[in-house]
Amino acid sequence: QVQLVESGGGLVQPGGSLRLSCAASGISFSWYTMAWYRQAPGKQRESVASITNGDITDYADSVKGRFTISRDNAKNTVYLQMNSLRPEDTAVYYCNAHLVSTIWGQGTQVTVSS
Repeated sequence: QVQLVESGGGLVQPGGSLRLSCAASGISFSWYTMAWYRQAPGKQRESVASITNGDITDYADSVKGRFTISRDNAKNTVYLQMNSLRPEDTAVYYCNAHLVSTIWGQGTQVTVSS
């Protein structure tokens, strides 16, 4: 069964950190470009970070220097380390796997608030 399962979301104060994980199953994980997207209330889903099968990374300008994407092919897992979180980072974060087709996870809520 092809599946992406995100975890690690929650409530954090501004300036805090969270680490999201996305575990993949049913796919040849190491072949895929993996990415994180987010969608805030009333806004369109936007790309946050991506990592290719060759470990080339890319980030949205709004998260550069604060977020780090990484992957562990042995564990079929992609991570998003989020530091210096801001209230505007509040959103549902989705994991995405892309090769020929695109697979989405169910999302995990991140809330940054004091």
